[in-house]
Amino acid sequence: MEGAGHVVVRNYRAVVEYDGTGYSGFQIQSGKPTIQGELERALRQITQEDVRVIGAGRTDAGAHARGQVISFRTGWSHGPEALQRAMNAVLPREISLREASEADERFHARFSATSRLYTYNIYESDVRAPLLERFAYHVPIALDLGAMDRAAACLVGEHDFAAFGQPPLGTNTVRVVYHARWRAKGAVIGGGYKPGAIRLSRFEIEANAFLRGMVRRIVGTLLLVGRGLLTEDGFAEILSSRDIRRAGVPVPAQGLCLWHVRYDEERSCGQDVWAWCGWP
Repeated sequence: MEGAGHVVVRNYRAVVEYDGTGYSGFQIQSGKPTIQGELERALRQITQEDVRVIGAGRTDAGAHARGQVISFRTGWSHGPEALQRAMNAVLPREISLREASEADERFHARFSATSRLYTYNIYESDVRAPLLERFAYHVPIALDLGAMDRAAACLVGEHDFAAFGQPPLGTNTVRVVYHARWRAKGAVIGGGYKPGAIRLSRFEIEANAFLRGMVRRIVGTLLLVGRGLLTEDGFAEILSSRDIRRAGVPVPAQGLCLWHVRYDEERSCGQDVWAWCGWP
């Protein structure tokens, strides 16, 4: 579209990766460091414009992203590759534009998305592993991953997820989950289950949208199943109850990652994600 002075304002789309440890989430907040705030600061520095960034998902304080998608409009005229290089030169080292391109005028990072894929990483070990702590949650006992995976299967489909979160806007708590599963890395670091050994596992959940705190509360409740404190049927009953007081305590944010956002032109979010998040 044409702006003042015949400047052509273009719609851009970018994929952002970030380590959210030191940030108060994605969404801009007065007086607090946020991912959106840093992106808008960088765009202002580069384009000399006040550019509003729209994100596909509002990640929690301390949570991470490998595939956060943003959209924004700017009169930048040097092309997306130059914009990506310029942004990565001025952004903090915890934030990077992995891709950048011009988008259709109708593209909106949030409203055009058809699903989001989140992962949650845990490691089981009798002692903490400081090099994993930034991107995974420590569980000091062995878990029944099979029971956790079977319990998670009841999440698939259209359900009212009021037991696991609050709506960011309005009162609708119904969401559609396309897949939910636990997967172990396979090998145990250190060999067997001798003292100091580490087993890595990951929860994957893809849905059309999420409630606030939904993934972390689901994982916290599934960990009760893995510890033998809740049955698989008991987990399903909590989902059906719509009573958030019955759910487990939400797990910490550091294990949570917005891995991928899917749009109409894409087929699936499923990917091998073991090569990231500090996994050896």
